[in-house]
Amino acid sequence: IVFDGNAQDFHIGLDDTADDLVIGLGSALGTTTHMAFTEDGEITKPLQPAFLVENSAAQNDMAVAGYVTIVFDQEILDVGANFASNTFTAPVTGKYQINAIIYLVDADAASTYLNAQLVTSNRTYRSIHNTGGMDADGYLCPQIAMLCDMDASDTAYIRIYMQGGSAQTDATAENSRFGGYLAA
Repeated sequence: IVFDGNAQDFHIGLDDTADDLVIGLGSALGTTTHMAFTEDGEITKPLQPAFLVENSAAQNDMAVAGYVTIVFDQEILDVGANFASNTFTAPVTGKYQINAIIYLVDADAASTYLNAQLVTSNRTYRSIHNTGGMDADGYLCPQIAMLCDMDASDTAYIRIYMQGGSAQTDATAENSRFGGYLAA
């Protein structure tokens, strides 16, 4: 079935190769599939914005008493090409599930606290850790998982703030991750 629009055409049809019911852009079946329904009831959206990135090199001796943006420079996936320069930019208004894990070593026990943040254009989400209670310098692994309201062109990135101590905390290579997807 083809829906002939003024500027765009859409189609609904049965993909005989995969036996999937598909909805897509254009008049020809198999071009630009937006949704595919399998015989088992699974629905895929191959163009749905999603990203997952990691850091390719250690970020050593991060500053204290100031915000430090975590460098994410290695894309694992980026559907829609909406991630660049440590920052995800929402392509459309919606609700985005955004997650981050930051693997830190040599966190200074002499510091008071570590504040990991998911910063979006609308608000900041925090994961605060009491480093002052640590017996010795060590490992921290702050995590953030949040459903965020974002407008088109809003941005999201990860940063940390270490209060006190010395500039010795490192974000190790290939262990920190930042990801998200359009949920609704």
